[in-house]
Amino acid sequence: MQETNDLVKQRLLALEEIKKLGINPYPHRFDVTADSAGILSTFKDPADEAEAEEQKKKTVSVAGRIMAIRKMGKASFFQIKDESGKIQIYIRQNDVGEQLYKLFKLLDIGDIVGVNGFVFRTKMGEVSVHANSIELLAKTIQPLPVVKEEVTETGEKIIHDAFADVELRYRQRYIDLIVNEHVKDTFVKRTKIIHSIKRTLEKYNFFEVETPTLQSIYGGANARPFATHHNALDIPLYLRISNELYLKRLVVGGFNRVYELVKDFRNEGIDRTHNPEFSQIEWYQAYGDYNDSMNLFEEVVENACLAVHKTAKVDYQGTEIDFSRPWKRLKMVDAISEKCGIDVLDMKKADIIKYMNDKNIEFDPKLSHSKGLVIAALFEAACEEDLVQPTFVLDHPIDTTPLCKPLRRYSMQQLEEMRQDPEQVIFVERFEPYINKWELGNSYTELNDPVLQRKLLEEQVERGRGGEEETHPLDEDFLRAIEIGMPPTTGVGLGVDRLVMLLTNSQTIRDVLFFPLMRPL
Repeated sequence: MQETNDLVKQRLLALEEIKKLGINPYPHRFDVTADSAGILSTFKDPADEAEAEEQKKKTVSVAGRIMAIRKMGKASFFQIKDESGKIQIYIRQNDVGEQLYKLFKLLDIGDIVGVNGFVFRTKMGEVSVHANSIELLAKTIQPLPVVKEEVTETGEKIIHDAFADVELRYRQRYIDLIVNEHVKDTFVKRTKIIHSIKRTLEKYNFFEVETPTLQSIYGGANARPFATHHNALDIPLYLRISNELYLKRLVVGGFNRVYELVKDFRNEGIDRTHNPEFSQIEWYQAYGDYNDSMNLFEEVVENACLAVHKTAKVDYQGTEIDFSRPWKRLKMVDAISEKCGIDVLDMKKADIIKYMNDKNIEFDPKLSHSKGLVIAALFEAACEEDLVQPTFVLDHPIDTTPLCKPLRRYSMQQLEEMRQDPEQVIFVERFEPYINKWELGNSYTELNDPVLQRKLLEEQVERGRGGEEETHPLDEDFLRAIEIGMPPTTGVGLGVDRLVMLLTNSQTIRDVLFFPLMRPL
């Protein structure tokens, strides 16, 4: 800490010296005419002396942050980093004048400068900019966190900055982006992935919309919300946990194909794949079912992979994952049968619980009132770990969601009879895509029967009163919309952050969020 304070003092002294030279260390603008990548890719060595002289007349203006300096006598080298990469600058007192060379001598790693000059190749073979003038654009006060010195074969010292402390990287992402090139690459890929998802959806005429972040009633997912209060209206409000119910309202209103990329907020734990604020894209398609959504989902993800890697096969933490279509389809009960060797449909709820206890499979005892929830808990505990390659897990118990249509094989009479028998499990047209053992999304053939929808939501509210966590309140306006009439519809939610993790080989969700939530120091 003392060393850092000393460096800050030195930089403040340098700042005062710069001001004494009559130089504004924080000017308003600078005209940039070229970037480092463009210069390096287009430079051609002159064929003769005459062509070399012509090149000197073609000047460029570049700007960036100083990342390395070799200060010598009256001629020096330094390296700047701009948005496209890095380039070396050669500066001589005879070219820029005594005052600007004094300015250069007062510069530090991290300072932002603009340089005007011509492009040439040094005797060491490096394409560089020969400075005719230099302008300080921003003098830094704080040094970049860690200083590293490299000694060349000639014994010359070159100073670089590095940044390795993981905790600091997340807290000070701006520094992380400056000194760790791969970090910026991850976020560039993130944007490409999102653009690809939108392109695929828009190819099929999906219309991008916006829905409220602040909601008076939260819903669309089983999650705990963040609560706030609106002073002017004197009402409680919640940050959205899902945009599902609003998007369905738009389908009712006549928008047959809609999508929205949103930030959802869930007041829950933080781990490798969870952050309380996360990105999700949801889309809804009238007149389709979950089979249509499966086909589109795998196309969306495969296209995103191709957009970043030009191949559908990628390495994630040492495992090759093949995103090529078609993906495997697997019913939840079949997954349990394959892994555990039991048929849960032929077993009583108590027998399934006994099996789980005998195998030391833990589950929340609050779920034991429902055979369907017990089956879902067994699947999560026993089967998810095997789902590495892209797989759609189909046909979940109805108790896992109140918003999904039962399987079409059931008659209305069968459904009514099954609902009277707690040992009968109704399955719904729901799928969850799994990759690398992670759930990557969720999809339904949406329930549009207003009577059954009300009944299921009211039952969920009652379970919440009985102590079941993560249920949501009854949304009468949503029910009114369904009563107006919603066409047969399928909907999908895709977890953007987890997909970006997979396609950028990132170990944790914090690596793919610019500013992940951290406990204040």
